Amino acid sequence: MTPASLPAHAQVADELQALEASLDPSELHGSLCGYVSGGGKHDRTGWFAAVMSDPLVSPPAADGALDQLYQASTAQLESPDFGFELLLPEGDRPVSERGDALLAWCRGFLGGFGLAAGANPPLSEESGEALADMARIASSDLSYEEPEADAEALEEVSEFVRVAVMLLHSDCVLGPRHRRKLN
Repeated sequence: MTPASLPAHAQVADELQALEASLDPSELHGSLCGYVSGGGKHDRTGWFAAVMSDPLVSPPAADGALDQLYQASTAQLESPDFGFELLLPEGDRPVSERGDALLAWCRGFLGGFGLAAGANPPLSEESGEALADMARIASSDLSYEEPEADAEALEEVSEFVRVAVMLLHSDCVLGPRHRRKLN
């Protein structure tokens, strides 16, 4: 059974704008996924305040785009079929917009992951390398000179980030959960 799909990037942008939250939808999704992958508390009403680091922020409206984002993201991360997706602008948007959104996604992920996992998360060597690579991606300065080649490279980097997130989630959330079941 395939987990729920993410809401459209534009839907999340509209809801963030209505909340007067000046945050890129991709960065918010990265923050949410980092927080959950780092072992942050699964809390449908409290996740937004946690990733915004503001306990006074109201929870997203039930069944709104942000609520759908939370539900789909957590289901995808928990799914054994590796159906996890990154919330990035649609494929018909310019490669520069999609590339900048990927960098924002990675920055958000690193912040959310650090918030939940702390300074010394229980990472395998492979996960540690993947996290370091994501930090390099987040701090990259992209130039767009060959749209077709750039789009192909963006797809490859996006796939790397997607797999890295699943690996980090496995180390910090799924692995400890399975070890607790065995004890």
